[in-house]
Amino acid sequence: MPQSTPAPLAHITPLPQLKAGKLAIRLPQLFIGLIGFGFSCALIIESGLGAMSWDVLTLGLVEKTGLSYGALTVITSFVVLLLWIPLKEMPGLGTIANAVLVGISADIALRFIPAPSNLPMQWAYVILAILAFSFFDALYIGAQFGSGPRDGLMTGLMRITGKPAGIIRTVLEVTVVIIGILMGGQFGPGTILLSLTVGPHHRLFSSQSHRAIRT
Repeated sequence: MPQSTPAPLAHITPLPQLKAGKLAIRLPQLFIGLIGFGFSCALIIESGLGAMSWDVLTLGLVEKTGLSYGALTVITSFVVLLLWIPLKEMPGLGTIANAVLVGISADIALRFIPAPSNLPMQWAYVILAILAFSFFDALYIGAQFGSGPRDGLMTGLMRITGKPAGIIRTVLEVTVVIIGILMGGQFGPGTILLSLTVGPHHRLFSSQSHRAIRT
């Protein structure tokens, strides 16, 4: 999955996250964001034109194990969380919710999203997935309940290596994509388009989401 920059509350512990206020806004924003994120993952997978970078790895594991995409997303999320321990990253409430809800919601969405019948429809799925991912990821991050498992891995590596986010993100994503491709994961032009375009859309939606929390 593409990485994003955690919001200011991303590194505080769960109790202060709850005490930060505006739970009537932030909790629904968290869950809607995560469920929508899972829908976005399912949409680009169903397009047949690729997958998000971490999902290329997950789909490779699907080919090797026969488990569902959602089940493997949950499993790999908790494996990544184990890597947080030596990095001394602190998971938030949203971190655990992310690890569970994205995979479950994606599996449900994959059962109901119809397969595209032609190439224009495939590309329509990709474009919609990019916009949906940017919006729902910004909702989740804006709720400020902690970074996702893969985001926390990136920020932890940034802290201990002193390397900038761009380098760490590129190394992580290229590594998981290569491993995923070697295992038969779904890689295509949609993967590349998502990597190139999701940043500007995410920043736009993220600024709106953060503004809603602060006002």
